[in-house]
Amino acid sequence: MSDRAEVHPVIHRLRRIVAVVIFREAGLGSDAIEYMAAWELQREVHAQVVDGSAPDTVLLLEHPPVFTAGKRTLPQDRPLDPGGAPVIDVDRGGQITFHGPGQLVGYPIVRLPDHVKVVDYVRRVEEALIAVCTEFGVTTARVPGRSGVWLRADDRGPERKIAALGIRVSRGVTMHGFAINCDVDLGWYDRFVPCGISDAGVTSLSSELGRDVPVSEVLDAVRRHLGELLTWGPYDATPDYEPRPDPAKVGVAVLSYPAR
Repeated sequence: MSDRAEVHPVIHRLRRIVAVVIFREAGLGSDAIEYMAAWELQREVHAQVVDGSAPDTVLLLEHPPVFTAGKRTLPQDRPLDPGGAPVIDVDRGGQITFHGPGQLVGYPIVRLPDHVKVVDYVRRVEEALIAVCTEFGVTTARVPGRSGVWLRADDRGPERKIAALGIRVSRGVTMHGFAINCDVDLGWYDRFVPCGISDAGVTSLSSELGRDVPVSEVLDAVRRHLGELLTWGPYDATPDYEPRPDPAKVGVAVLSYPAR
């Protein structure tokens, strides 16, 4: 398994100090890392960031096919036929989602500054992914009421999600994170209704652009845009699309964000 670390120094403008974020490749392509191994790695890095022995770290990786079920997953949400992929219960917010080859997964394990609330952190990660899509010529935005990054409905299909988020914050440090669909096999999403949202679709950069967009082509843009947003300075947010209801809304959404 490849495990390369790239130090990405960023300026924390509000405090006028240099903050260092480590972008660490923890298993990509043929070295895709099993979900349970990555979860254990998250826990190890999280403990190090909490005790100050490691800087803020973003794990970048791919998983072999796996379904992960968040805290709000209902029995009927689970795929009747998971196609041989495991279904794993996890400690993030939200319901059930899919990870697999061709999907770039990022686990930012970062300490939230006092002035950054959980909602702001989630919006920053979404904004970074919106900027990545823009760089590739795909226009996206947030849909209030539904987490993640979305395309508008058009003559190609209904509103569709291209990037998902699902996070946990423990002792002031984040875990879990995001997944952006690059050239993932979208057929996996036919096996379940992600996040219980049946009136929208799922897409990928490859599907929208009509060409293969591998994870390797997206890595640099993710590093740059996420690194910038994790400086915690002010930024101009992309205007939202029209709000949509969350079919699984519960009162803990401020602390846990659903993945789809």
